Amino acid sequence: MENREKFSTRLGFILLSVGCAVGLGNIWRFPYITGQYGGALFVLIYLAFVIMMGIPIMTMEFSVGRASQRSAATSFHVLEPKGSKWHIFSWFAMAGNYLLMMFYTTISGWILFYFFYMIRGDFVGLTPDQVGANFGAHVGSPFNNIMGMILVCAIGFLICAIGLRKGVERITKIMMSCLFIIMIILAVRAVTLPGAAEGLRFYLVPNLDAVREYGLGEILFAAMGQAFFTLSLGIGSMAIFGSYIGKERSLMGESVNVVALDTFAALMAGLIIFPACFAFGVNPGGGPGLIFVTLPNIFNEMPLGRFWGILFFLFLLFAALSTVVAVFENIVAFAMDKLGWARKKASVVNGAAVVLLSLPCALGFNVWSGIRPFGGDSAIIDLEDFILSNNLLPLGALVYLLFCVYKSGWGWENFLEEANSGKGLKFPRAVKPYVQFVLPILFVAVFVFGYINFFSS
Repeated sequence: MENREKFSTRLGFILLSVGCAVGLGNIWRFPYITGQYGGALFVLIYLAFVIMMGIPIMTMEFSVGRASQRSAATSFHVLEPKGSKWHIFSWFAMAGNYLLMMFYTTISGWILFYFFYMIRGDFVGLTPDQVGANFGAHVGSPFNNIMGMILVCAIGFLICAIGLRKGVERITKIMMSCLFIIMIILAVRAVTLPGAAEGLRFYLVPNLDAVREYGLGEILFAAMGQAFFTLSLGIGSMAIFGSYIGKERSLMGESVNVVALDTFAALMAGLIIFPACFAFGVNPGGGPGLIFVTLPNIFNEMPLGRFWGILFFLFLLFAALSTVVAVFENIVAFAMDKLGWARKKASVVNGAAVVLLSLPCALGFNVWSGIRPFGGDSAIIDLEDFILSNNLLPLGALVYLLFCVYKSGWGWENFLEEANSGKGLKFPRAVKPYVQFVLPILFVAVFVFGYINFFSS
């Protein structure tokens, strides 16, 4: 595919890669899990794992994409030794992209609706119980869930249909630039609230009580899992962007840039949420309810709260849509590479497919709420998330790792040559024993402990 479309700028590549990585996991899961596991202590461990695991695997995904000039659909076909079976993984990679969108589009639809609720002032004057009841009513409505999901799918695939440069790159650059500006504005507002100092202390001063309560092992595993899953590694979501860039820059340096911006987004989310929660005496460990129930109550208490609420949900919408557009681009490229379809046809057909595949999650909170895959309060979304997060992501990252370091795959020398082409930070040859032996053990640990943690909780 000699005429493969390319990014017009390096910034476009970096921001789209960041857009894929920055999402809801950065906005509410990172602050929540940071608070649970000891504030600054957890952050330091998390950053260590981002460097140890995230940067090497991201470099490998980018390298496979750039060397093959293909998406995950056919990249392994191009690079694998003749007669080997690495290409079988391409189906699992694409299944992971579809699976992620099967529940991400519904949650993104909630955010879209809440942005308009904030503009209309629907929460002004409501009690906390009434705000909670509003969320329950919204989620309990099949129409709301399906309509929000369809709107998100339509926006995402329309942007992809326009093209890589004119649609995906240009619009993502605008969204991500606005996202970072809004984050900084919200963080400045949050840290200057009366009583915010206690939240900053909670977030930035290590709390050794968490070690005594949970044990260092559990904290280490939680940090490793957060570092890994927040970067969207393992299903070819990053490899596709590697296929759209030239060889002017080395890929280790680009991975560091993407990881740094993703981590900045997560850290800034903590600076927004912790001071605000402590300033108004609420628990920051609220999971999804933190966004849709707790924060609207906080905005009701703040001066100019409606304005800050609109700004927050706009920021959240950009974070969600940037991930949706990036993953949709991977899905569209899959059809283009695998089936030879034109971009517009791939966008329309896959748009319809993702809408249909997303219906179980959208209906799982209302019409099909009786389906409880894991018993208790579980829903269809929990099953979809489990298959992706506990299986396809860690095992997929392991496939990319083994493919790049062993002779039976693409091989260490081929990987190094590709990763280090161009100006910038080079992937060090000396770390081969680490990536060949230590990293695979870490990923197997993520996989095994993920199962243990899921079924023991």
